[in-house]
Amino acid sequence: MHVDSDDGVARITFDRPGVMNAFSTETAAQLADEIEAVSPDDHHAVVLTGEGAAFSAGGDIQAMADRTEGPQEAYERVCETFGRVVESMLECRVPIVAKVNGDAVGAGLAIAALSDFAYATEEARFSCAFVRVGLIPDTGGTFLLPKLVGLRTAKQLAFTGEFFSAAEAADYDLINEAVPDEELDERVAETVDRLGRRPTRTIGLMKQAMHENLGRHWSESLDYENLLQVQAYTSDAHEEGVQAFLEGRPPEFD
Repeated sequence: MHVDSDDGVARITFDRPGVMNAFSTETAAQLADEIEAVSPDDHHAVVLTGEGAAFSAGGDIQAMADRTEGPQEAYERVCETFGRVVESMLECRVPIVAKVNGDAVGAGLAIAALSDFAYATEEARFSCAFVRVGLIPDTGGTFLLPKLVGLRTAKQLAFTGEFFSAAEAADYDLINEAVPDEELDERVAETVDRLGRRPTRTIGLMKQAMHENLGRHWSESLDYENLLQVQAYTSDAHEEGVQAFLEGRPPEFD
């Protein structure tokens, strides 16, 4: 993959077009490294996309065929690669935008689902394809998909591995929107620009609260929400937002 950082945006591009940007273990570890390096001190958004015709075909099937490892080795490898990708994306305090420029399959689909925003070209196809190679969904798929698309639809997608369109992905709430290919760059740029006008650290608190509270009882969730709101109340962003409102001007967030 290659990474460009400009104007507060970290742009991460999966760059293995010859294999439809399939993820090797090295690629997954690198993605986790890059996302962990993102900081609200330097960035207000991360954009993930693919080089060439695909977003990502998911796990590298040839690499799977070449592996010789026992269960413990496999467990450690998955935890240290695709597991780390999930942790880094959910814990990242900067909003992540997936620009799905083509097919998103397996782990590619999961990475689009893990992103805070996801926009796809109308030509893109999606598949929770793990079952096709005798695997269960990973990269957070077993717990995230049911929350996004509902349990019955998640079972349909995971059990069958069927391909579905970007329009269907939007209907499932797997992505925000399917747009014509020629409008994809502009749609993502609009979102990134809008995020740049918002207080990034406050958005980070929102992400933290939402993700931490996914599996909590409502009373625990409320307590955690209140705790983080106190942090927001004492932030420079809150002070600026209040002053801007009282002065009748747009806020100027760091």
